[in-house]
Amino acid sequence: MTYNIKTGGHGRLDLVTRVIARQRPDVLALQELQSFERRGNGLMRRLADDIGMHPFLARSWFGQPVAVLVREPAAVISAAPVRLPFHHAAEQVVVNTDRGRLAVIGTHLCPYSGRRRRWEARWLAARVDPAHMALLLGDLNTLDPWTDHAERLRGLPERFRSRHVMAGKGGEVDSRAIRVLAAAGLVDLYRVARADGRMDAGEKDYTAPTEHGGGQEFSRMRLDYILGTAPVATLTRSLLVVSGGETEYASDHYPVVAVLDLEVRPR
Repeated sequence: MTYNIKTGGHGRLDLVTRVIARQRPDVLALQELQSFERRGNGLMRRLADDIGMHPFLARSWFGQPVAVLVREPAAVISAAPVRLPFHHAAEQVVVNTDRGRLAVIGTHLCPYSGRRRRWEARWLAARVDPAHMALLLGDLNTLDPWTDHAERLRGLPERFRSRHVMAGKGGEVDSRAIRVLAAAGLVDLYRVARADGRMDAGEKDYTAPTEHGGGQEFSRMRLDYILGTAPVATLTRSLLVVSGGETEYASDHYPVVAVLDLEVRPR
C-alpha cells in the first residue's frame, strides 16, 4: 500500500490511521510525514503502534520525510534511507517472503520540476535489479506515458499545468520519470491489473484529488504508483485505488493497494 497523507495528516491522523487499518497492508509506503521525525520520531511511532507495523523513516533533504512500514513479525533483512539529495526522500527496505527476498523502495518525487524528477528516478532505477523481486511505491508526482492526459491538463490552472508539461515542447506531457523507471525494468502494476481484468469497471483511474481533501493543484490525476519488477508483476492478483468513506477526508490523495501472491514472513 502507498499513501500520501498530506502534510503529516495534521488534524486528520486518526482518519489516516483508520483508512490504513481497514486495508491492513503487510508493507506500507507513506509520504508527506511532516513533523514525524520530531521528538524522537514521536508521531511516526504513534502511527506505527496504532496499525501494528514497524517503521523505517527517511528524513527529507528539502521537503517532507517518507517511510516504509512492515507488519510485524515479518523479517526485515536491511533498511536504510537512500542518501541522495531528493527533494523529499526515499527509503529502501528488504524483507523476507515465502518467495525470497523482496526489495521495497518508498519515495516521493519532486512536485515542481520534471527535470528533477527524472534525476530522482535515475537514482532509484540504479538501485533496481530487474531480475529480482523489487517494488517501488509512492507519490511520483508525474503522469504516465501511456494515457491521453489532454483533458486533465486542460482542467488545471496554468500555474500548476507547467509542472506536467515540457517547456518548449508544444505542451508535451512530461512523463520522463516514469519512462526512466520503466526502462529499468519496473512495471506499472495498475496497467497489469487493468490488462488482466483484475480491476472493477467502475474503479477510479486517478489518485488525486479526493472529494473533500483539497488539492487544487490536481485534476483527477494518477500520481501515486506501485511499480514492480517482472518477477513481482507476475504475482499481481489485484490493484485498488481505495476511495469512498473516510478516504475522501483523510488526505488529498487516495491510497493505492496491490495484492500480491506472496507472503512476508519471519526468517
